[in-house]
Amino acid sequence: MASDRTLMAVVRTSLALIGFGFTIFEFFRKLSDSVLPKGALPSDAPRRFGFALISLGIVLLFFGLLNHYHDSRNRRRRRQALFDQQLIGHAESKTPNSATIVAFLLLLVGLFAILRVGLSLGPF
Repeated sequence: MASDRTLMAVVRTSLALIGFGFTIFEFFRKLSDSVLPKGALPSDAPRRFGFALISLGIVLLFFGLLNHYHDSRNRRRRRQALFDQQLIGHAESKTPNSATIVAFLLLLVGLFAILRVGLSLGPF
């Protein structure tokens, strides 16, 4: 369960980074189009900052999923050895839990967000 809690903490942090990065991008893009005077804010600043936050969230989530996979694999291997020695009643199932499914879905959302920010205004 500790591995699942760690993955959920990674998901919360990644969600905050991805959501905040996309919000910064959209807010300042609309603000610079309507309210701010021309040249008050560098034109690429919101996009670069949003891209950096979203990228950081995606990288954190990827490594969190990788760490969770390795922990789960090692735990299943140890449980299988105990089951083979008939010290426990059943081995662990290999079905993904809800934290893993949510993490993968957030990874897809993050990739969509980074494509949206990265392709919005042309090259950096």
